[in-house]
Amino acid sequence: MRSVYLQSTLRELQRFFGSSRFWATMVIVSIVFTVVGPFGTGASMPFLRRLAFWLFLQATAFSLASFVIVLALTILGRSGRHRLPIMMIGAIIAALPIGLAVEVLQAGFTGQSISVGSTIEQIKISLLLSPLLCALTYLTMSPPASERHPDEQIDLQHKSKPPAVSQPEPSSQSSAEHPADPAILSRLKPQNRGRLLRLAVQDHYTEVVTSRGKELVLLRFSDALNETAPVAGQRIHRSHWMADEHVSHLKRANGRLLVVTKAGEELPVSRPNEAEIRLKFSDRQPS
Repeated sequence: MRSVYLQSTLRELQRFFGSSRFWATMVIVSIVFTVVGPFGTGASMPFLRRLAFWLFLQATAFSLASFVIVLALTILGRSGRHRLPIMMIGAIIAALPIGLAVEVLQAGFTGQSISVGSTIEQIKISLLLSPLLCALTYLTMSPPASERHPDEQIDLQHKSKPPAVSQPEPSSQSSAEHPADPAILSRLKPQNRGRLLRLAVQDHYTEVVTSRGKELVLLRFSDALNETAPVAGQRIHRSHWMADEHVSHLKRANGRLLVVTKAGEELPVSRPNEAEIRLKFSDRQPS
């Protein structure tokens, strides 16, 4: 489970730091602050030194804020809140390390001593500016509306990828062999796009298993089921969906019906689905 959240955090950090709009926003803010010269920097520093100061400061502040915001998105993304409030919470928490960093940088550029009173003042200023810059970053990097979290939140993993409507890579083997691939395959890495075999619930994620590998997608299971067409398949349990071609045979153990896949996996069949599964796979009944 930890590895899943770590992957989500790393993907979201990559989305932030790999975005040209993110860095463009930081540079524009730095230039504005350089020209305006707030907090006495206009009078205490020449232009080029002031530009270097604000670039260095904004890069540090944006990086710290982004890291804390991504942690907030990863931890609180399951609470049902909208993305912007979660980012604001992260920005407010980030004000503390940002204020400390600003105090250290200002001391290095101006030579003034670091004091508790001055540090507290910098933190207060960060508490005001950090949410404002967070809102600006959100507006410049607002994600496509089509990308959803399992509980109508933001899908962190999907955000780090192109929208689901993007075309698979021309070189993809699955595209050549299966021109009518299910939509869910477009959410996977190109190397994992093969014949859709099964889906499984993994906490708030859906595990997608294909003939070329498996991958976790932060997507509500019911939404994942809607993206399996035109593959013929069956939901055998509230946590499992199986492609018909991947069913090897049925098995009964401890009074429960199981579906055995062609890979040798044994998956449970919920009691309400037993009659339908036995009828559908009557030629593969347990002995």
